[in-house]
Amino acid sequence: MTGLIHIYCGDGKGKTTASVGLAVRCAGRGNKVVFTQFLKDGTSGECRVLAKLPEVTVMAANPVGKFSFRMTEAEKRETADALTRTFDAATGFAVREHARLLVLDEVCAAISCGFLDEKTVVKFLETKPETLEVVLTGRGPSEALQAHADYITEMKMQRHPFEKGIAAREGIEF
Repeated sequence: MTGLIHIYCGDGKGKTTASVGLAVRCAGRGNKVVFTQFLKDGTSGECRVLAKLPEVTVMAANPVGKFSFRMTEAEKRETADALTRTFDAATGFAVREHARLLVLDEVCAAISCGFLDEKTVVKFLETKPETLEVVLTGRGPSEALQAHADYITEMKMQRHPFEKGIAAREGIEF
């Protein structure tokens, strides 16, 4: 079985949701899944449910808990170290445990904010086990990431409740 590479990108809602759906589908067939979130703390509703599934391992890294533009230089270094460790842990675990699916949620943001080295991610994609399916999510995936993708799905925002001042709602947006 060939493992392909997916990118879920764009400015619309649904990138993480799509990756969660694929993780559930894969786990539902008895396959091991590693669901990794970058710049998120792993406490969202979807992570809480995924963590209850014996086939799924959830990892997350957001040590500072701030948007990158609000971080000090020291916080940016701390975040970069944590995200690099999380990437290494997730990819290493997925390979060692012969996972069928590895989700790298918000990896595009981790790269574009300078917290994760793009060359490291690309090298992993080029050398991943043949049967490992990999999902990358986030806005603005680079040309280098796109060049390795078998699927690229763009979520496009046409309307969003924040335009009316409606904040993210627990159980719906997180």
